[in-house]
Amino acid sequence: MKKNVNEKEKIGPKIRKLRQIKGLSQKMFAAELSISQQAVSKIENSEIINEETLQKVSEVLGVSVETITNFDEDTAFTNIIERNEVINQRCDVVNNYDSTDKITELYERLLDSEKEKNKILKQMLELKNN
Repeated sequence: MKKNVNEKEKIGPKIRKLRQIKGLSQKMFAAELSISQQAVSKIENSEIINEETLQKVSEVLGVSVETITNFDEDTAFTNIIERNEVINQRCDVVNNYDSTDKITELYERLLDSEKEKNKILKQMLELKNN
């Protein structure tokens, strides 16, 4: 069964752009789909694509079929930028948390070391005084 796509919104260029965004070469994409590089080129130049192939393409790209069929470059880049900002914010929180934990752990080890040193010095002082 063929997927009907509005002529001005060909499916092939959408697949090409998503592949490029994902950083896949045609050769890598072809290998993931178990087809030839020429077949990938044909898909990327198609106006329509059968449902089975579209499903395989969506799985390899890690996006839903709807994401491919409704793909809009401006919206995609906006979403990618927003996701990256959220990821960066989460990483900052994690990094700050990890850094704080590491500093606290180092401080506690230093403190324990100083306590141990003081204990040994007191024992040495007591021995000297006796």
